[in-house]
Amino acid sequence: MFSAFSKSFAQLPDPTFRKVILLGILGAFITFVLLFASVTGFLFDVVLVNIPWMDTAIDWLGSLATIGVVWLLFPAVASVIIGFLLEDIAEAVENKHYPNLPKAASIPWGETLVEAIKFACVMVALNILALPIYLLFPAVNLVVFYGLNGYLISREYFELVGQRRVGLKKAKALRKAYQGKLLIAGALTAFLLTIPLVNLIAPVVGTAVMVHLFHSWRREPKFQMLEQRDL
Repeated sequence: MFSAFSKSFAQLPDPTFRKVILLGILGAFITFVLLFASVTGFLFDVVLVNIPWMDTAIDWLGSLATIGVVWLLFPAVASVIIGFLLEDIAEAVENKHYPNLPKAASIPWGETLVEAIKFACVMVALNILALPIYLLFPAVNLVVFYGLNGYLISREYFELVGQRRVGLKKAKALRKAYQGKLLIAGALTAFLLTIPLVNLIAPVVGTAVMVHLFHSWRREPKFQMLEQRDL
């Protein structure tokens, strides 16, 4: 697993990696510029209390609050946008480290879009449900946070990688067979998501790690037996 992370970080200068990361950052930036312009435009155009000095204060406080929200959510939105392009990362890793493989099956863009949105919604919803634990139970909150998000990340990324090679049903079966190790890899990726700036590259690194783990485990008898089953 250490080798998988090491190779993934080492490939960050790869043109495909850089393109996906930059597109994620650019997409998030454009999204939030539009959000900021819309919110501030509304605040400055609408009279809320009809008291000049109070309206001005509300306008500026609302603008500052919008900037704060933008700063906090920027990595999350960048990650979602990057999620639409994770198949490009998987292909770049295989081209560099596993060049003798046949071309993988392409996942339809529409399906990728639906899965990325579904993944983002599930992650947000479950983390909101777990919010009381995060706030009220120190130490336990870290275990829950990294365990929950590690599971979600490992499930999404590994199935994406495996689906390209063995189909979705077999990818799910293989994920379940290695779910303990995958949970560790997912938790480490979730940890990267909590580090400022590093969180912008975490989805890319996490996907690359899953590609390496998939092909490493693919040589194991248990993996080969599951791969050959008629699911």
